[in-house]
Amino acid sequence: MSLVIVGSGMAGVTVAEERLKKDPLAAVTLITQETDGYYSRPMLSHGFSRDDVESKIILKSFEALHQGGLKVMTGCEVTAIDRSQKTVRYLEKGLEGAIGYDRLVLAPGSDAFIPPPLKPFEDLLYRLNSLRDLKALRTLRTLIKDRGQQPHWAIIGGGLIGSEVASDLARSGDAVTLFHALPRLMERQLIEADSDTLKAVLEALGVTVQLEVAVTGLERQGERFGVQLENDLSFGFDAIIAATGFKPRTQLAEAAGLQVNRGILVNPWLKTEDDAIYALGDAAECADGKIYAYVMPIRHQALWLATHLHGPADAPWEPPSFSPRAKVHGFTAAHAYRT
Repeated sequence: MSLVIVGSGMAGVTVAEERLKKDPLAAVTLITQETDGYYSRPMLSHGFSRDDVESKIILKSFEALHQGGLKVMTGCEVTAIDRSQKTVRYLEKGLEGAIGYDRLVLAPGSDAFIPPPLKPFEDLLYRLNSLRDLKALRTLRTLIKDRGQQPHWAIIGGGLIGSEVASDLARSGDAVTLFHALPRLMERQLIEADSDTLKAVLEALGVTVQLEVAVTGLERQGERFGVQLENDLSFGFDAIIAATGFKPRTQLAEAAGLQVNRGILVNPWLKTEDDAIYALGDAAECADGKIYAYVMPIRHQALWLATHLHGPADAPWEPPSFSPRAKVHGFTAAHAYRT
């Protein structure tokens, strides 16, 4: 039975490796647009305070995965799924190709979500959603520092990622202003007292925290950028980073006629409406209506699915108990996180 996996994040790679552990002779192919290797996405928001991050972030090279028995197709853009023919079409170096499957696993991950008011200004925004994004920001930061200047960043969004990035940049000696539309930071995960503590910790690091401010637009003058607020313009930034949530990559599944909502819809067995196609990770919307975007539940999904693909599991996947953690320098929540 041939297994094709789309996506080389933790979800896709874990399914592939665990499937091969159970059957070293299994035909498993992983298709990815990435070229750098299998890397840790959680490390992206801590990619400024250490110089060796671009090497340390790589968990395993694609060559190492290949040596483990996995066929890895890198730099490939999957363009379509032909469900009737059970084939995946792709572009590799401008050339079209196709590969057949008996089972297909969709683990395409997610993109950075850009709020509607900022859509017209997308070209002015940096994201931190991939190693490519991190490299671009690190390159810009080096250019600014080489001019003898202190980088000044605007971060839009005071959730988990925005808070972590603000912390890491400030600890690296940069000036950071964090804009958040709501009255407190990480309001989805923290109780009010812990949000207050987080704000105090960030401010002690040198971060300027602006709460209850809606960013309505962006401006650029030469190499400097401004953030347009409802009644004000905050100017003088070297770059603006959007940390306003994530958007599951559902386009491929939707174009193939699979049901999508916020994510790719799957049943309790992580299966789409097509018996040959599964989905997991932060692209999949589970039977309970939730999208699990944290490391622990995604890995749990991947381990379960690899077992199920080897031989049907006795019971459907059930989400584990888990608690997310904000890795902000100097911050520890006094109360349990909400999921």
